[in-house]
Amino acid sequence: MKEIKSTFDKRKVVNWILLILWMIIIFAMSNQPAVVSDKQSGLVITTLTNLGIDMNGIFGELANFIVRKTAHFLEYMILGILILNVLEIHYTRQKIRLLGVLLVFLYASSDEIHQLFVQGRQGAFRDVVIDTLGGTFGIFVISKLKVLRLKK
Repeated sequence: MKEIKSTFDKRKVVNWILLILWMIIIFAMSNQPAVVSDKQSGLVITTLTNLGIDMNGIFGELANFIVRKTAHFLEYMILGILILNVLEIHYTRQKIRLLGVLLVFLYASSDEIHQLFVQGRQGAFRDVVIDTLGGTFGIFVISKLKVLRLKK
């Protein structure tokens, strides 16, 4: 019985550490001036072009916008999954999805407020919506996969 509790405690600590580290990564990325952030988006577009996906050819001036918003969605999808993993330890299954989405929304909101104080950046409610959709997607996909795994 002690071995099970020890494994549970380790899992709990690891889940919390991963969540906090990911939140720090999001904060650090949001803390970069607009010039740095634009260079990163440009690097992604260049990499995709080198792989045969010509984002500029397909989307023109929208390429940078699409890359940036996709990054928002994906980073918050990961955040949603990590939040779900932490919440599963503390709450019943019925509460965790809604609470997870709420926490993603609150963190996304605080992230956009933070960007108001970063050189060349601005907070945008549109980004809060994209972030929340990403987190919601991650939470619900993982929840469904876990339910399917339990049925087997």
